[in-house]
Amino acid sequence: MVPPLPLADSLMTDPTSTRLNPLHLAAAFGTGCLLTLMVHFNGELGRYGNALFASWAAHGTGTVAALVFLGLLWVRRRPAPVVTDKPKAPWWAYLGGLSGAITVILTSMTVNSPLALSGTLALGLAGQVIFSLAADRWGFLGMPRRKTDLGDYAALALIVAGSALIIFFGKGAA
Repeated sequence: MVPPLPLADSLMTDPTSTRLNPLHLAAAFGTGCLLTLMVHFNGELGRYGNALFASWAAHGTGTVAALVFLGLLWVRRRPAPVVTDKPKAPWWAYLGGLSGAITVILTSMTVNSPLALSGTLALGLAGQVIFSLAADRWGFLGMPRRKTDLGDYAALALIVAGSALIIFFGKGAA
């Protein structure tokens, strides 16, 4: 039996917000840059060890960094605002670590293949866009439903075409 979709007020994004914030655009771009560094670093760990070690090391150092960050926040803590009736996260919201571990293992293998860093990230971007379009269309995992349009499919086609150019024609003079 499939559980019912969450109520509209508990969706992960605010479907009424239509204004783009430049800070959000910069943060998303910066995240892409950090993701590239992460894949490279994990690939190096995978090359000198193996993909499982790369995943363990990445998540181990991430845990230490999170604990340090939480410690700093705890030292600078302020009284928390009173929150009433805050809903609990759904069980599947805790699977981010699992998908992260699998992502590190897979990218640690593919970045050390003929795909290299650029091919791995290009195909990764195509996969992200395909999944996100499906999630928007069908409202996967509590996401608000959004009708896909011709512009979405045109963007996807350009990303797939760009990925093909990087993979098949961007081998460089190695």
